[in-house]
Parts: sequence; structure tokens; C-alpha cells
Amino acid sequence: MAYAASTSDAVRPMTGEEKKVIFASSLGTVFEWYDFYLYGSLSAVIAAQFFSGVNPTAAFIFALMAFAAGFAVRPFGALVFGRLGDMIGRKYTFLVTILIMGLSTFIVGILPNYASIGIAAPIILIGLRLLQGLALGGEYGGAATYVAEHAPHGRRGNYTSWIQTTATLGLFLSLLVILGCRVAMSPEDFNAWGWRIPFLISIVLLGISVWIRLMLNESPAFKKMKEEGKHSKAPLTESFGEWKNLKVVLLALFGLVAGQAVVWYTGQFYALFFLTQTLKVDAQAANLMIAAALLIGTPFFVIFGTLADKIGRKPIIMAGLLLACLTYFPLFKGITHYANPALEEAIATAPVVVVADPNECSFQFNPVGTSQFTSSCDIAKSALVKRGIPYTNEAATAGTVASIKVGSTVIPSYSALPQANTTVSLSHGPATAATPTDAKAAGAAFDKGLGDALKAANYPPKADPARIDTVMVVALLTVLVIYVTMVYGPIAAMLVEMFPTRIRYTSMSLPYHIGNGWFGGFLPTTSFAIVAATGDIYSGLWYPIVIAAATLVIGLLFVRETKDVDIYQHD
Repeated sequence: MAYAASTSDAVRPMTGEEKKVIFASSLGTVFEWYDFYLYGSLSAVIAAQFFSGVNPTAAFIFALMAFAAGFAVRPFGALVFGRLGDMIGRKYTFLVTILIMGLSTFIVGILPNYASIGIAAPIILIGLRLLQGLALGGEYGGAATYVAEHAPHGRRGNYTSWIQTTATLGLFLSLLVILGCRVAMSPEDFNAWGWRIPFLISIVLLGISVWIRLMLNESPAFKKMKEEGKHSKAPLTESFGEWKNLKVVLLALFGLVAGQAVVWYTGQFYALFFLTQTLKVDAQAANLMIAAALLIGTPFFVIFGTLADKIGRKPIIMAGLLLACLTYFPLFKGITHYANPALEEAIATAPVVVVADPNECSFQFNPVGTSQFTSSCDIAKSALVKRGIPYTNEAATAGTVASIKVGSTVIPSYSALPQANTTVSLSHGPATAATPTDAKAAGAAFDKGLGDALKAANYPPKADPARIDTVMVVALLTVLVIYVTMVYGPIAAMLVEMFPTRIRYTSMSLPYHIGNGWFGGFLPTTSFAIVAATGDIYSGLWYPIVIAAATLVIGLLFVRETKDVDIYQHD
């Protein structure tokens, strides 16, 4: 096989032009991910600002769905910008993507909230999320393709792995900016207006990114292909209308990217969500621990990218998937043990059980905030989920009013139907008619009874800072980040090498963004719903484990190694 570059290039120093290419591509990707992580980290504040027209639980889920909306459209952005990248060039396409992304981010910082303009606020916010998702759909494929096509043979894993570090650095930067703002002002000021500052600061990153990208040249592989007249005039048709190419797209998605995506989001997003929402660790402390783990783990992106040039991309990615599947449950149980030992002790000594008629229990996932959960079972489960209390389910006979057992203490639930003849019960007997005032009183009595029982059983309302073993929590979080570096470090080089130059931008972008946008982007919302339904604080991990396991099997059986492929091929 003939290579465009001599294999001796693998040992020469990186040129100044190559460093500029990597820096420019990476800086843009830092900025792109900075915004997405910013929104994820501030989802609770954004829920209060833009979705205050619904109840707090629905508002939080609505905010998560708005976050996920950006991921939902990423594959469509991959199609739009991937096609442009294969037709007019890599450089100008990802100049456009960063402009769209940057301006959308800045506008969030000046967008009036629900209290100011009503329903228009969440509608505009979701519209901006959609624009950001479309732009990001064209960003990563452009950056990875651009860097890989500048890299010498034998160094593509190393060169493209620098892009992978920037997603983590984007999260790291967002956490630092948020922490800086929280430290500089009171919590009340931050929640009222200070949260806008990180979004407004992004305009500086945008200016720097655009300025540097304007100085770049087109990729040599694309220029050579264009000069020879071999560029694709219909990259979408070639990529997805011809089975020989579509087959590779499907293998890239189900044999590589889907598993990579869920490992990525579990290690970086879900870990933060688990610390703050489930274990009730103070947000600032949780962010600092995540930041420390990222700082320790980020160099492994380059380590595994470089190793992939020597032993191959596939063995490293598959090993990361396997380790995730085998160790996620013990790792997250370890995080509970070291971050909130009081919760672990309470679960062991006074387990919580919801006793209810299964037919009365709903799947409490309400993305649009319109459903009302009014049965005694739904009220019982909602109260526990809101407090972050794990529970198990026990079936009761039909017609029985639900109750919560905390150790040996039983707290009856109640029904809260919105009609005037609402049925209410504070016992295990038949429900009787009551007025709305009675229902409100029943709710207050239920909340007090549950609160008293949980307090007596030593369930902590939040993690005790004095009992958090910070070193061990950071160590476990670092292991999760290292899994991320294993599956993500080599992925860009492998995706680039799977497709010919003429349709590379389009073909690699779609599976990458379906995997990361859908399988990964919906992970926090999906896992949250699974935990709410089952009561098991670890049950949300089944989602990434099942996806990673399926990807592992498909990848081992059907995906071939690519490190020695000639990426200058046009066909």
C-alpha cells in the first residue's frame, strides 16, 4: 500500500504548521464543548429561570430535555455541514459552525427569563439549543478530518487525540468559570443574574477561535482531491445510498461510537449528576472533585492516542468498553461509600420500601410538564425521588392506598386528585371523599411524617462535608475519566480512517453524532427516569452498560483495525 507520507514522518518533530492546525481545531472544540457543559452544569438554575411556569420536578426534567434537544439535532447538523465539508472544503465549513455556535451561546447570556417574557423565554432557549446542536453536528467531524488529513502516517492517533482532550478541557473551563462566579458573589446573586456571566464570556473565546481559523489553509488531502477533480458532488447519496459505504457507517455507529458515547457521558456528566442529585454533595465541592479527576485523567487521551498508533485503535477502545461494563456498579457504589457514607449506612439499617398496587403506579417521566401524578403510589415515589432516597417496591393488593416503610415505620400516602371530591386517606383503609383543603392538609401531614421517619432513620438531607473522603472520591472519578480516554482517545483517527476522502466528512460525522447526540446525549435524562421508576440509585447505570456491552460484541466481531489505512484514497 502506498502512503502519501513516508513512514519516517512518524518519528520527525511536529512542524509549526501542524501545531497551528491542532491548536486551531482544538481551541474551537474547547469552545464548542464549553457551552454544552455550561448548560449541563447549570441545568438546575436554568430550570428555575426559564421553566418556572411548571412545578420544580417537571421544570428540572424540562431543562434536561432542552439540554437534550441540542443533542437530538446533531445528526442533522452532521448531514448539512458534512455535505458542505465534502463539497466546498473543511476549513470554511467549520468556520461557519463555530460562528453559529458562538453567537447562540452568547445570546443565552442576554435572554430574558420566564418571569420577564413568559412562554417566549423557554421557546427561544430551545431554539438556541437547536442551533447549537446543528453547529456542533458539523464541528467535530470537521476538526477531526482536518487534523487527521494534516497528520503524517503513523501519527494520526497522536495528532487527533489532542482534539479529544479539548472536550474535557471545555468541561474543566466551564467548571472553573462557574466556580469563580459562585465564589465572587452570593448564591442569591448567582441564581438571579450571575449565572449569565459564563455565557457572556464565551464571546471572547469565539473571537479568538475565528481569528485563528481564518489563518489556516485547506487540508492537503482535500486540496489534492479537488485538484484531481475527484471530489464528491453528492456525498449524502454516496455515503448512505450505496451499501458498501452505508455498511461501514452502521458499523462505525453500533460497533464503536454508541459505546464510546455512553462511557463518555457516564464518566463526565452522569458522575456529576450522581454526586449532586443523588448523593446530595454540595455543588461546589462536587465540581471541584470532578475538575481534579479531569486534570489527572486528561493526559491519558494523548497517551492512548499515541499507543493506538503502535498497537491499533480497536484493542484500546474495546478494552475501555469491557472495563466499563465490568466495573461501573462497584465504582459508583464506592463513590457512595466515600462521598455520603451516612446514606449508605441508612440504606443498610433502615431500607425504604414503597408498598403499592402496581396498577396505580405511573412511569414518572414527564418531559413537557403537563402530566399530574396524583395517585397515592405516584405521590409516595415522587416524595422519595425528590429527597434522593433509594427504595424498593413491594406489591400490594388492588385498591390498597400506597404506603412507605422506613425500617419498621410505616407512613401512609394519600391521593390528590384535582377534582373537588378528591379522595384522601391517611390510613390503610378505604379512601374517603375530601375537599381540596383536606387534600392539602393530607399532603402536609404526609410530608411531615415522611421527613420525621427519614430523620429518625438517620437518612441525611445532604452529604456531610466532614465525612467526605475527597481523595478516594477523586480517585474513583479519575478511573471513570481514564475509561473515557480509552474509548475516546483513538476514536477520531479510527473514524477518519474508515472512510474515503471524498465522503469522509459526511460519513464519519453522522455515526459520531447519532452516537454522541442520541445514545450519549439522552443518557442523563434516561438514567434519571430509570432511577425514578425503580427507586434503585444505581439502576440508571444499566443504560450505559447495556449499550457498551452491545457495542463491544459488534465491535469485536465486525469492525476491522484501521491504523495502517491510506487516508489519501479517494474511493
